[in-house]
Amino acid sequence: MSSAVVINQRARSAEQKALRRQAVLEAAEKYFNEVGYEAFSMAQLAKNTGVAKGTLYLYFNTREELFLTLYEQSLIRWSQVFIGDLSDSMTSKAYAQALYHTAVADSTFLPLLIRLEHVIEHNVAIPRLIESKRMFIRQVEVVAEPTSTSLELSKAQARELVKTMGVLLIGATRADQGPSLDNEELPEDVQNLIASFSSEPLFIKNAVRIIEGIRAEPASTL
Repeated sequence: MSSAVVINQRARSAEQKALRRQAVLEAAEKYFNEVGYEAFSMAQLAKNTGVAKGTLYLYFNTREELFLTLYEQSLIRWSQVFIGDLSDSMTSKAYAQALYHTAVADSTFLPLLIRLEHVIEHNVAIPRLIESKRMFIRQVEVVAEPTSTSLELSKAQARELVKTMGVLLIGATRADQGPSLDNEELPEDVQNLIASFSSEPLFIKNAVRIIEGIRAEPASTL
């Protein structure tokens, strides 16, 4: 059954409503990946799904609440992929590379993570925000468990590391949001400068420093 069929059906039972809401989310993620954050329109999403715009607001009070839900789904999805890439006794660099590459590979996760605290969370109701923060806390624990094993850290150290990696990921990937100069002829020194500020080397180099720094601290201080 296509998502359009599910969306256009009249939702009567709780199960039908849940299916319809998920179909809206799937359509929203596809649309988001096509147009990006700024161009995303609830009115256009309604047209894409064949429902009245007001129907969308039965499931999500604001556009940002929809984005928050998409972020939560992408966080869980990314976590599963990242955990699958972890192994016992990884080097700090291998861990950082796995985290970066899996995050960048998810077309929804990183664009929403970057906007989460500065835009999205400012436009949702407090109860929904609290629910999302609690979900994040649970997901940190999910990722911290295998991180502890992979990097031979205590649970407290692993938990601190996972939270810090998220902050670093946001900061490093913002370095890639300047104008695209791929087709421009630039002096070598300028090319080298731009390359040094690209997100991947910035993230991995500093992630390794953070991992080693956390490892060096007594677990009791975290």
